[in-house]
Amino acid sequence: MAAPDELLADPADLAAFLGVPADDPKLIAALRAATRRFRGAVRHPVSLVTEDTAHLDGGGEDRLLLPAAPVVQIRSVLVDGEPLTGVRVKRQAGILLHPQGCWPAWAEITVIYDHGYDPVPEDVAEVVVDQARALYTLHPGLASMTAGGEALGFGAQAAVGVTAQWTAAVDAYQLNRGDRS
Repeated sequence: MAAPDELLADPADLAAFLGVPADDPKLIAALRAATRRFRGAVRHPVSLVTEDTAHLDGGGEDRLLLPAAPVVQIRSVLVDGEPLTGVRVKRQAGILLHPQGCWPAWAEITVIYDHGYDPVPEDVAEVVVDQARALYTLHPGLASMTAGGEALGFGAQAAVGVTAQWTAAVDAYQLNRGDRS
């Protein structure tokens, strides 16, 4: 399984922008926060997770939606504790198809599988670094700051935390299952 502290971007990439060491505690904290925000927005880990276990309910339908994608490998599928073979998978969508047509209604289904990206896609790492830069340099409660003859204003990205690139990356990696509640 992936470590919960695994970052979606390299601290060295952020350090290059900020001019601080890659092991700077504030830099790491900003990168962790940006990673959590991205994972929360897409609702899956993105990076590779091995031997993850999903407990699902059968609904009498031909497809079963896994909580994360892309699927790298299906290790096992149990229906009410009994192994099921011949399961087909739509890897990019994270959908399992039952070999006999439908998943039994009211069945308890356990899937052990590997999912995610290795390495993390570059566009994801880039927006996570951008978000972490904003978090690192953000001064909470300030809309503008003047130092000597220099004035600095924080734009909507720093206040809201969203750029067009962020939105595009979230849209590209979100599972689009209509589960935005």
